[in-house]
Amino acid sequence: MKREKPLWYKELGAFAKANKKIAIWQIVNTFIPYLILWAFAIYTIKKGYSYWLTLPIIILAAGLLIRIFIFFHDCCHGSFFKSQQANRVLGYVSGILTFTPYDSWRQSHATHHATSGNLDKRGVGDVWTMTLREYKEASSWKRFVYRVFRHPFVLFLIGPVAIFLISERFSHKSASKAERRSIVITNIAILLIIIVFSYFFGFMTYLKIQLPVIILAGAMGIWLFYVQHQYENVYWARNGEWDPLKSAIEGSSFYKLPAILNWFTGNIGYHHIHHLRANIPNYNLPKCYASIQALQKVKPLTFASSLKSINLRLYDEDLGKMVSIKAIH
Repeated sequence: MKREKPLWYKELGAFAKANKKIAIWQIVNTFIPYLILWAFAIYTIKKGYSYWLTLPIIILAAGLLIRIFIFFHDCCHGSFFKSQQANRVLGYVSGILTFTPYDSWRQSHATHHATSGNLDKRGVGDVWTMTLREYKEASSWKRFVYRVFRHPFVLFLIGPVAIFLISERFSHKSASKAERRSIVITNIAILLIIIVFSYFFGFMTYLKIQLPVIILAGAMGIWLFYVQHQYENVYWARNGEWDPLKSAIEGSSFYKLPAILNWFTGNIGYHHIHHLRANIPNYNLPKCYASIQALQKVKPLTFASSLKSINLRLYDEDLGKMVSIKAIH
């Protein structure tokens, strides 16, 4: 059931404008340090230094890769640049670096935005979530699989490998030609990078850097996506009552992070604003939040409070909130 948009909603349009200078500066202050960190990591490995010296470099590189993924994310929404061709080019480049095919991910993410918080349209671009009633009625085997899937070790450690290294390499049955083509192009580009890198520096050197970078960045990225829609009082509703505006404000968290983490995560913590107006580029989200008072009324999710969401694995339709599996007893 859709409701009329409030007056302040129109104000969001002022921030849904790309700024080429800011966009280019973000590319410069992210891609260049990322490449420099790779060069340092290569140097430490080839010189035979302790891998413990390489690890801090890898952690910083993983942080920058998350930021690159946010640029990719903005390009998929057509918001990073005003030019859609420029968005597409940067989207493909950043997609190759993050092991994520541009057109394929853009389609699934668009579905996520169109169905987020809708209990009758789960399954695409989201985290598998069962209701308390569904869990009670499920077979013992399905319950076991669900508990394993929702375990933090599986979600945040096995998850990055399963998604970015395996799942994103293949297309689904209903994929369009553009989606399939983006997967093929991304896979070929990754393979060429591996071949060239291995020729000059060695395949094992590549693995020692790329694997931990993509797994760390993937784990942190999945955590961010998880807490954006998996917290105690998150909004979910059945299709007939689902309200996209309410879903954006109450079904997407305002993850309040320190300034440095906001920088590395491309301001994605302002997720309630992003779901209200997906074409607002990451660099305009803080200004949007500061300018519209209604957006500041959303209760922030802090890092400490977000940790509680790990144990909230079922949605109780009667209580209208996420609960732990222990709630079944």
